[in-house]
Amino acid sequence: MLFRSRVSVPCLFLLCVHLLGSLGFAQNSSAATGAGWKDVEQAMGRPGQVQAGDVVRFAMPRKDLHVTLNGVAIKPGLALGSWVAFMRHGNEAMVMGDLVLTEDEVAPVMAKLQSAGVHEAALHNHLLGETPHVMYMHLASHGDPVQIAGAIHDALALTKTPGPDSAAPSQTAPELGFEQKQVEQALGHSGKVNGGILQFSVPRAEQITDSGITLPPSMGVATAINFQPTDAGKAAITGDFVLLGTEVNAVIKALTGNGIQVTAVHSHMLTEQPRLFFMHFWANDDALKLAKALRIALDQTNSAK
Repeated sequence: MLFRSRVSVPCLFLLCVHLLGSLGFAQNSSAATGAGWKDVEQAMGRPGQVQAGDVVRFAMPRKDLHVTLNGVAIKPGLALGSWVAFMRHGNEAMVMGDLVLTEDEVAPVMAKLQSAGVHEAALHNHLLGETPHVMYMHLASHGDPVQIAGAIHDALALTKTPGPDSAAPSQTAPELGFEQKQVEQALGHSGKVNGGILQFSVPRAEQITDSGITLPPSMGVATAINFQPTDAGKAAITGDFVLLGTEVNAVIKALTGNGIQVTAVHSHMLTEQPRLFFMHFWANDDALKLAKALRIALDQTNSAK
């Protein structure tokens, strides 16, 4: 049996227009999402790396600095990596970051950022006894992402921070001089090699907010652990544990009791919940031995497994 359609020609026309319009809107939305950080990248003057949670993160390693500590020439990926991350929040963005600065760069950078309304949350050391001495300026700001990116660009122009690399990254991973898999198994987490440094990022298990906004680990709220090969299976390690107040002394005991120096305990943020403390550390010893010691310290925290 045949059924005659009751849909009129004008209705069919309107339906087609609606479908085409919806398709066009979806395509435009997808394009806007894909290009959502282009204006921020242009203002920063360098490409960013898009991460989960609508975050774009910019790495600005201080390859211009030649810093040594206890005879170890520190690579940028170990402890000299400036970075900033932008996360969408409505029509604005939350911006977190950490700028690695020489002492003479601190005042002009801070003045430039303050004049543009970009807020700082901390200024302090992460290492002890390094030459030359470096400082770390932490950012925690809200506002128009393009304006903030432009202000950070202008502030960095007052330093010797290098521009983005124009050369393609090497496809050959350098030898670490120790067994990466053994270190990962001892630590209980997988790492990645970046610029000759084995890097680990260990998120906390609980939700972390700032100004009521939930922060993903890429906004600087994950424990960072870095291994730089030195010689004969040894590695220099540094980074920072992200801790609750109740965890601080247990982690100090775990680290110092296993030959790892605690070099700083302080805040990086101002309005986070729960309140967090950041503990920096240093050692240069057998890589596997250090990984086991760091695992003991991690086990004192509510870190993700």
